[in-house]
Amino acid sequence: MSIWRFADRFPSPPLAHRITLGEGQTPLLASRNIGPANGMRLFFKLETGNPTGSYKDRFAAAAVADMLARGIRRCVATSSGNTGAALAAYCAAAGIACEIAVVETAPAEKLQQMLAYGAALVRIHGFGTDADITRRAIDAVRRRASLPGNALQISAFCMSPTGMAGVQTIGYELLDQLNEERAHVFIPAGGGGLTLAVARGLKGSRHSVHCVQPTGNATIAAPLRAGQDRAVAVECSTRISGLQVASVLDGDAVIQACRESGGTGHLVDDDDTWRTQAQLAREEGIFTEPAGAIALSAALSAARRGEVDRLEPVVCVVTGSGFKDKPSVERMTATSTCPLMTLDEYELR
Repeated sequence: MSIWRFADRFPSPPLAHRITLGEGQTPLLASRNIGPANGMRLFFKLETGNPTGSYKDRFAAAAVADMLARGIRRCVATSSGNTGAALAAYCAAAGIACEIAVVETAPAEKLQQMLAYGAALVRIHGFGTDADITRRAIDAVRRRASLPGNALQISAFCMSPTGMAGVQTIGYELLDQLNEERAHVFIPAGGGGLTLAVARGLKGSRHSVHCVQPTGNATIAAPLRAGQDRAVAVECSTRISGLQVASVLDGDAVIQACRESGGTGHLVDDDDTWRTQAQLAREEGIFTEPAGAIALSAALSAARRGEVDRLEPVVCVVTGSGFKDKPSVERMTATSTCPLMTLDEYELR
């Protein structure tokens, strides 16, 4: 099981350099409860089952394989969490050093995962929320990556197209799993790389690709929905980890790809995303971080507005595991209890 089963569809290194930890070939799971309750043919593309718990393992496998083939010995990257965890793991397996500049708001659990794999980390104040600081931070990382023996890895087509080609395999898998039937595919977006990758993987099919963002980071979804052609930088205010990308990155290309597919943009408030995160756990048994729940929030709203045909499949990409974001889990379980009692007390309940 790996992305390399599609090696003939994207630029791939020689066989000897195709590193894998078993990423890809994730299930497309039919909803048992939420979909039927809303009269929808609802499906979840579960990227939580990848080796480090997110779809970014597809990116890391392709990126690190390319570095191995080129004799690169140090990876220099930026991350809000999942990219860093994936790169740190695959670099560890490949014997490549990994240095990551992390957004200020990255959850501690994601930082700990990167550190466990041996990555060198630094958090930058304002990175990920302030558009100017984000741009300057990326420029600084690019300068460090330009040193001999280093390579830049940022999960965006405009920065690391070779790694992002690995993410396109989500689209290839969906083509097989959907059996040519037209579907609406809802995808979370920060900088837009995932949305663009899936759209390119589905290119030429009948499937519509929808870009979903928090209202506090409406760089792509808002102009797409308004009929505009260009993404816009914003002052990011969302608290959804992984979707805090104030700069444009792949936004312009996402707008074009979604519009060509017949999809549009969708905005979701943070509170709605957190409610849907809890709903996924309690009604479907799917434990995801908030960024993995936002697509479902948008799909349900779109169905209520009549923007998708309820007779057609609706696919929500669930991007990362709930174990990666402890504060959101604490919010989800705040009213739950786990009392300690004696065996006698338990038997008398």
